Amino acid sequence: MFRQRFAAVAVLAVALALATALARAANSAPAIDAFRAAFASVNDYTYKLHSHEIMGTQVQDRIYDYSFMKPHFAKTYIEAGDGQGSGGVWAGGDQVSGHQGGMLSFVHLKVDLHDSRATSLRGYTIPDGLMQDVVDTYANVPGTLTQSDGGTVGGEPTDRLELIVDTPSANKGVTRQILYLSKSTHFPVRQLLYAGDTVVLDQTFYDVHTNVGLTQANFPF
Repeated sequence: MFRQRFAAVAVLAVALALATALARAANSAPAIDAFRAAFASVNDYTYKLHSHEIMGTQVQDRIYDYSFMKPHFAKTYIEAGDGQGSGGVWAGGDQVSGHQGGMLSFVHLKVDLHDSRATSLRGYTIPDGLMQDVVDTYANVPGTLTQSDGGTVGGEPTDRLELIVDTPSANKGVTRQILYLSKSTHFPVRQLLYAGDTVVLDQTFYDVHTNVGLTQANFPF
């Protein structure tokens, strides 16, 4: 009888642990659902991304021009800041086709997606900057997610998502993430990532245009 009860308790404990893991695997919030509904009607988009990153004593400021077309085509060009004139194209998979700025802009190379020449100061890749991938981190990174009114950000009334991360070591050291999404378009407006009390990534999304008619020719790989 004792063994049967012990076995039943063990099975229940495993079931509860599994249920908890599954529940934490996908965070949910109305703003995420609203973004996904809006994104479903979009075939392509372009936007500018101002990114301020900190890694230890190093600081990187960039303005990116981003283009995206479903299902998985992305292109970036560094309009201003560190690496100005450099660009890259990602067509899915684990490689990026790109070029550096300045006198070497005519030299195109294919490198690993995570190669330092294709990533930002903190190691973020081209697809990491895509708006749908940004929103997905709030759904998929294990942690405690809350939604509140975000006030006006960049002239846009916003919803505010805040994620307290369970395991920062598995999230590039980020302990807390805050995302502001437009209440009218439901697309991201601003994102702040923290390591403790320090903002290590401050991003502003602006000049967003959707369904502009991009084709695969816009993403030479």
